[in-house]
Amino acid sequence: MGCDGGTIPKRHELVKGPKKVEKVDKNAALVARWYYCALTQEKLSRPVVSCDLGRLYNKDAVIEYLLDKSAERPNMEVAVHIRGIKDVKELNLTDNPAWQGDRGNTKGDRYEDLHRACYICPVVGLEMNGRHKFCYLRTCGCVFSERALREVKTEICHKCGDPFQNSDIVILNGSKEEVEELRKGMEERRAKEKLGKKSKKSKAAETVSKSEASKGQIKDNPGPSKTTKNEFKTATGNKAEDSIESAPEPSSSTAVSIKPVAAAGSKRLFSGSDEKSEAYKSLFTSHSSAKRTKDQTSNWVTHTPYHF
Repeated sequence: MGCDGGTIPKRHELVKGPKKVEKVDKNAALVARWYYCALTQEKLSRPVVSCDLGRLYNKDAVIEYLLDKSAERPNMEVAVHIRGIKDVKELNLTDNPAWQGDRGNTKGDRYEDLHRACYICPVVGLEMNGRHKFCYLRTCGCVFSERALREVKTEICHKCGDPFQNSDIVILNGSKEEVEELRKGMEERRAKEKLGKKSKKSKAAETVSKSEASKGQIKDNPGPSKTTKNEFKTATGNKAEDSIESAPEPSSSTAVSIKPVAAAGSKRLFSGSDEKSEAYKSLFTSHSSAKRTKDQTSNWVTHTPYHF
């Protein structure tokens, strides 16, 4: 079959060699990473967020992913490490004044520069198109080029003035080695956060147990019982009598100073007796001073008068 009718096949039609490896266009790869969301492959639009690994997302896409992780999405493995909205940081980007977007080539008869980016570095002015390394600060979210941080060395953000450390710098869309380093740092931070939470919980449990133990001790060891007035008075009277009997005979010089003490003790001893002072009795209506004389009393008293 075949090779009839004067056909002359060529070698490449008869012999199949090894397939050529398909190469990805570098420009297309840069556009896909820097202009589109890593989760939904839609165009990046404000607000733009980034994870601890330096990937760019639309905030709406991340919220939808967190609300429904069971939905089938094409790039689910990209956002597996995102546990909540706190694992991403909203970026403070600087707009490019030369960016026109889709308005510049509405008819399709002009050259479209793929390297023109929407955002630039506020210090150096480089465009964030993937040809230059960009990074953001985990503390404030401001985005700068790596050249700006390398040439202008400072510990304060160039844009907002917040302090930062070298560990707070996250490279955007870095290489595989840089992503692995960022992943190790992320795991270390999360391990420290877990230890801190466990220590706080243990301290809180210790304080609660101590408070419960103190309450139990108070219940087991109640305070001194309340004594009645008569018992207290008899106890104080007996102590006073014992002190008076055990005291040595005073000399003439000290007799004057001891007599008022004994008198005071006697007043305390007999304060609970039936004998009351006149001043105390005058407080009550039964005392003679409270009674009215005949001149003070009226002849008759009408409680329900009927006269008008």
